[in-house]
Amino acid sequence: MNGGAAVPDATSQSGSGLSLLGMLMALGARVDRSLQGAGNFTNFAIETVRGFIFFWTWLRWDRLARQLFFIGTMSVPVLAITGAFIGMILAIEGYLQFAAIGQEARLGGVINISLTKQIGPVLAAVILAGRVGCSLTAELGSMRVTEQLDAMRAMAADPIRVLVCPRVAACVVMIPALTIVSNACGVFGGWWVTTQVYDANSEQFWRFSSAMVTWFDLFNGITKSLVFGFAIGVISCYKGFNCRPGAVGVGRATTDSFVTSFLAIVFINLVLAKLLNEIDLWRTGGVLRAVFT
Repeated sequence: MNGGAAVPDATSQSGSGLSLLGMLMALGARVDRSLQGAGNFTNFAIETVRGFIFFWTWLRWDRLARQLFFIGTMSVPVLAITGAFIGMILAIEGYLQFAAIGQEARLGGVINISLTKQIGPVLAAVILAGRVGCSLTAELGSMRVTEQLDAMRAMAADPIRVLVCPRVAACVVMIPALTIVSNACGVFGGWWVTTQVYDANSEQFWRFSSAMVTWFDLFNGITKSLVFGFAIGVISCYKGFNCRPGAVGVGRATTDSFVTSFLAIVFINLVLAKLLNEIDLWRTGGVLRAVFT
């Protein structure tokens, strides 16, 4: 007799121990895969940068022109329309608040500095990550699945120099240009709503815009778009080069490409916003710019 005390079940203790061990092993395997993936991506990015040295391989018009046209020219309509509507929305949302204190003419400076520094570059990068990045991943992933990449290596042709470098270069060149288009359309959309719909003074709109937006703000947005373009190009090509076999593998790689590019854009924007704002503050000697001055 044991006085009614429950006797621990050895089988249940063993099962719980094995369950905990399995969870730890699964966690370790996941961390190991993540570290391996980070290492592989770093190597891929380094090889891509190194491939730019051999410019005679990738800097050929037949290889670069197609990418410039697809990434740049074909993306102009969607970015122009989106940028214009974003500018209009900013004007609609902000006008009543500014008009309540009699400062509706200063809305132009707020809209334009928001577009040039933050909204324009990020918006263009996110749209292109979805439109261009997914397409690059699907194209290169299909080439991997059909063993075209292996065939290129067998013929002593480096796929990174031939396929990746032209695409990344086109992203770096065209995304800043597309950001300028998006910004210009956004500024026009904000001006049209503020002055034509709400009947604010057009001359004051542009005067306060020129007072608020400096050359460094334009440099700020273009710098971000350059980094965004490189990140989108490298991530998209890496996902295509490392997708799993079959249509399902290509589809998952395409999805991973957009999600990873989006997270990279947000993180890069956070880092560059802090860095560039500190540089701007140092450049102006610690003098802050105010909207209502």
